Formats: sequence, structure tokens, C-alpha cells
Amino acid sequence: MIRNDLLALLAALPLCGLAQGASTNEPTDPATMNSTPTPPAAAPAAVYFTHDISPAGLEKAYRALGRPLEGRKVAVKISTGEAGNTHYLKPELIGPLVRSLQGDIVECNTAYGGSRQETPKHRQTIEDHGFNAIAKVVIMDEFDELEIPCPAGSTHLKQDLIGAAFTNYDGFVVLNHFKGHMMGGFGGALKNLSIGVASTAGKARIHSAGKTDDAGKVWGDLPPQKDFIESMAEAAGAVVNYMGDRAVYVSVMNNLSIDCDCDAHPHPPEMADVGILASLDPVALDKACVDLVYASDPKTSASLRERMETRLGPHILEHAEALGYGARAYRLVSLDGTEPPSTKRVD
Repeated sequence: MIRNDLLALLAALPLCGLAQGASTNEPTDPATMNSTPTPPAAAPAAVYFTHDISPAGLEKAYRALGRPLEGRKVAVKISTGEAGNTHYLKPELIGPLVRSLQGDIVECNTAYGGSRQETPKHRQTIEDHGFNAIAKVVIMDEFDELEIPCPAGSTHLKQDLIGAAFTNYDGFVVLNHFKGHMMGGFGGALKNLSIGVASTAGKARIHSAGKTDDAGKVWGDLPPQKDFIESMAEAAGAVVNYMGDRAVYVSVMNNLSIDCDCDAHPHPPEMADVGILASLDPVALDKACVDLVYASDPKTSASLRERMETRLGPHILEHAEALGYGARAYRLVSLDGTEPPSTKRVD
């Protein structure tokens, strides 16, 4: 009996081998050879939104990001506003957040004359606008400037020239007043990161698309508009890459003039205030702000739309995304317990 069972088993082995060989010798799809699973696409960045333009709303937007900066040496980058301008972010709005972080307000001198190109006059403007009452204010290029590398793939700038005191900090709140801009179309996070962090000479470098660092020469020989917009994106990328995961980005959409806070006599706002937005991705943040302009009443937003379009403003988002430090895709998350506002364009 045992012998018969053994013979039966041995007789079955070639059949098993044939069946196994038939399986392993079937043609193989070349597309599956040496392949690795495709990683899932990154989820769109969250952009948090509240209608509440108040110190409490600002605090809520900052906290929603889940990146606390307490315990770090924090720089709060704002625009201090040109003398005569009344649209800049007011100390009454930003003061409680700045104090809670024990942060310094940081800014750089300008490149176009006015009340902020020279440090003494800039300090007087800072005092007149009330910022000394809420925090220490550091003019980052008062004593020195330094270069940091622009992202790989930059076509106009290889190095961004910034206020040297920026590197004294290890936590950053990039606090933006979103509005129009005479040259950039709109000013938001990317403009604050590029022109805002650049020294006077660095501003000339950006405005000239890398041709000169001389603020006295730049205005007489401006480059094509597209080159300037792309230079802003490249300079912003240098700062974003330097800060890494030590930064948060918050934008306030109020006083929505077609003109920047650097204008001493800005056009009166025509749009209604929108709210406060915050994200860990400055590109997504600016894209959400732009979308909310286009989603607003076209009668009141027409001038701001025209300003953005005629200056090629939205191109900064495309170039920034191509440089790889942010993305235009986002999901809007309401902090008000309601549905977020529509970002669908209204014509």
C-alpha cells in the first residue's frame, strides 16, 4: 500500500511541474516589469477662511494651521505702509497676535524714495503708524544685506538679496494685506516674500529682472512685465525655501484698493472686505485670494480685476508653481461653522 501511494505521488510530480512551468512562462507585460507603485498625488493645500476680520479672527486663522511658533524667535513680516496711506494692517488688528508670539515686526527699506527708503524717515513712519506701540520693529537691511539662492529653474535671478537681519529669526509669520498693486497687479504673500524681504538693492534686482542692484538706475530701464513678475516669484521662492517648515502665511482681505500700501495716495476701495485666509502654502493662499476677487460682484471688483490682468499679476502663481515651492490647487476650509464662500468666477 505504501509503495503504491509513493508511486502515485511520484507520477503526479511532473504534472505539477508542468502546471507551474506553464504559469511562469506566460508572456509578461513589459509595463509591469521593474515598476514601482505610483505614489498618491499630494492633497491640495488647506486654505483656512474666516469672515471675522478682528484680532480674534486673526488668532483663529493662525491657530488653524497647526504650526505653533511659540518658543521660537519670531519675525512677523508686514508692510508698515507709506506715509499718507491708511489701508495697511493696523496695529489694533495685528497687535494681540504679535504680542502672543512675543514677535518682532520686520520690514525693509524701499527703493522708490518716499517716506521709507531711508532708515530715519522709515522709523518715523513706523512710529506714526503705531507699530512701535505693539512690538520691537526691525528694519532688516538697516545695517547689512545678504544673498540666498533662488530655486532651481529660476530664469532671471540666481540669488535673492535680502535684509541680513532676516536670518536672526527661526520662526516666521508672513502677514499680508491682500490688495491691488500698481506694478505687480496684486500684492499678497508672494509679493511680501519677494519685494518685502528684499533690501533696497534687492528690490532693484527684482524690479530689473536681475539687470541692476542700483535703485537709482532701475526705474529708467525696466524689463518686460513678464520678466518682472517671474523675478518676484523667484525671489519669493528663495525666501520660502530658506524658511522651510518654520513659517506660516496669513492674508487679510480688507481695504481692497487697486493700489498697494506703498502708495501714499491709494485709490479708495471699491470692493467690500472679504475676510482672513491662512495656509502653509503661500502659492495656494494667493490663488485663493485671487479667486475670491473673481468670485465677487463684478461691478465692484472690475477695477481690481483689471489691475491684476493688465499687470499679468496671476502669472506669478504659475511661475511659482513651476519652481516647485507651492501649488495653485487648494481646498477652502471655513472656520466659521458654515460653508466656505464660493470661489467660482462670476462674470
